[in-house]
Amino acid sequence: MSVQSFDEIRDDFAARVKRIVWATLSTQDTAGRLRSRMLHPIWEDATGWILTGRNSLKAKHIAANAFVSVTYWDPQHEQIVADCQATWEDDVDEKQRIWDLFKSTEPPLGYDPGLFFTDGAAHPECGLLKLDPWRIELWTIGELMQGKPPKVWKP
Repeated sequence: MSVQSFDEIRDDFAARVKRIVWATLSTQDTAGRLRSRMLHPIWEDATGWILTGRNSLKAKHIAANAFVSVTYWDPQHEQIVADCQATWEDDVDEKQRIWDLFKSTEPPLGYDPGLFFTDGAAHPECGLLKLDPWRIELWTIGELMQGKPPKVWKP
């Protein structure tokens, strides 16, 4: 079922992200093969943020193809699939703002990124990846078993 506004899925999206926390991010390597890994995004409405290594394998994949898929799953079978374009945010103030957002958000969604980047947001390896969805799908196994279609939002 297509939804016209992110507002129609905002509450369910936020509740699932907060509960599930860890997501699988899939990229495409330079040979066209998919590669997935677990990451810990934080979302501001429909914009996702990931603090991650700037010189990582995923960074090389994103340099070649900026489209990624972010999937959340839990044992309750309440899924989210967010297909996004990923871009690096290099603005120092924005990077610090998101660093502070991670640090000030209550766990388990929030955490201290200083555990990974000891020199803070200015650490040269610390990258801020912005996720701009072109499609978000929410569904549950219970709804599918009742014949209800997934909720799909496209900006």
